[in-house]
Amino acid sequence: MNRLIKVKLYSITIWLTFFIIAGQAMLPEDTWAKTIYVIPVRGTVDPGMAAFIERALSSERVSDPDALFVIDLDTFGGRVDSALDIVESLLEVPKEKTVAYVSNKAISAGALIALACGRLVMKHHTTIGDCAPITFSSEGPQILGEKFQSPLRAKFRSLAKRNGYPESLAESMVTAEMEVYEVIINDEKRYLERNEFEELSEDEMNSVTSKRTVIAEGRLLTMDNIEAYELGFSQKSVSDINQLLEFLELEDAEVVWINEMWSESLVRLIGTIAPILMLIGLAALYTEIQAPGFGVPGILGILLLALVFLNQYLVGLADYTEFLFIALGIVFLGIELFVLPGFGISGIAGIACIMVGLTLSLQGFVLPDPSLPWEKNLFVINIIKVLGSFLGAFVLGIFTIKHVLPKFSKPSQGPFLMATLEGSYAESEQTAKAKIGDSGVALTFLRPSGKAQINEEVFDVISDGEFIEKGTPVFISGIKGNTIIVSVRK
Repeated sequence: MNRLIKVKLYSITIWLTFFIIAGQAMLPEDTWAKTIYVIPVRGTVDPGMAAFIERALSSERVSDPDALFVIDLDTFGGRVDSALDIVESLLEVPKEKTVAYVSNKAISAGALIALACGRLVMKHHTTIGDCAPITFSSEGPQILGEKFQSPLRAKFRSLAKRNGYPESLAESMVTAEMEVYEVIINDEKRYLERNEFEELSEDEMNSVTSKRTVIAEGRLLTMDNIEAYELGFSQKSVSDINQLLEFLELEDAEVVWINEMWSESLVRLIGTIAPILMLIGLAALYTEIQAPGFGVPGILGILLLALVFLNQYLVGLADYTEFLFIALGIVFLGIELFVLPGFGISGIAGIACIMVGLTLSLQGFVLPDPSLPWEKNLFVINIIKVLGSFLGAFVLGIFTIKHVLPKFSKPSQGPFLMATLEGSYAESEQTAKAKIGDSGVALTFLRPSGKAQINEEVFDVISDGEFIEKGTPVFISGIKGNTIIVSVRK
């Protein structure tokens, strides 16, 4: 009897195990996920965002068989290179594990990111599309030509093919010259670009029962949530993230929001104001070069340039090459400042090295790839940014030297005794050998202090405010106490 009970229990256990395994096998893969990672994509698509999403899609999370990633999109787009970096990060995740959720808008680069996900769900009254590459000029935004559009179209076509979106419609988000028809052939709905439709065989043409224009020439495809559903992009329109989980049959799953850390937000902020930081840092270094000794401006300049470089290093754009260029430039400027008088080859080499280092730190490549035309565009923009920072630094440095630093050297305003020493004169051994009007030549660069030879004697002098090159003819324009003031002979 006991043996019979054991046999029955054993049989029941086997059958229960079989039904459990069979039941799991019959469930869609979506329902396996027990942890939902929601990754918000907000604001401008930039290198900081690309670094954040790469962290969010860590190998540890991706390798979790129970994980599902929801990319929560609300962006007007941004840099093409950063969007493509995000796409590459998403392509490393199995497509059944990624869902794009458009909570407000996914425009331009945002649309590219959305189509990189395996599925698309949109909130009511949201939009997606319009990914034409543009540049900004004095006449406003301009759509870039076929050279820029072609590789982007290829990327959209590849993503659409991978994730089951209409390929021709995906390409029409990039190029306004495309005209796409909805054609029904043998009860099968197809979306064909005009040239594709014209190349249909005679039998296929005879089988066409319906044709309508979905996107006319001269327009870029931009869809609301209803249109995206009708055209085969969106799987569902929902009210919020909870209804999205209900649609995925994962309302009981654990939801984990992966937000930017404060350091990542700071990195994105610094990346936005990097040109301003470069301008101030370079202006501080220029001020330090022109002033005697080494002080606050030099320290401030080095710190600000280091901050820009460190920020670009954290988002993956800068590396040891850029660091070596910037460090070598600072060394050259140090030699110019402390070893060599005047401003010559060492100073020029220092500025050139810093310019190269800063330009490379703003991009993820050394020289632009001809097959990726936006890299050339970005390269030109970065050069303009750096040159603009240098020119702005020169102007700001001159202003600081002439109008800001002199105020710090003035004595405080009172209280004073009623009797002043304005008319007094203390003659020193140096000033006894010189008088106002005597002529000579600058022996060193006067910035503003230095040495000059007057009446075959060498004097410590100071210029009357302007910087004077070595070898320039000068004359004594004033003597205050023990200080000899010289000006350029005009």
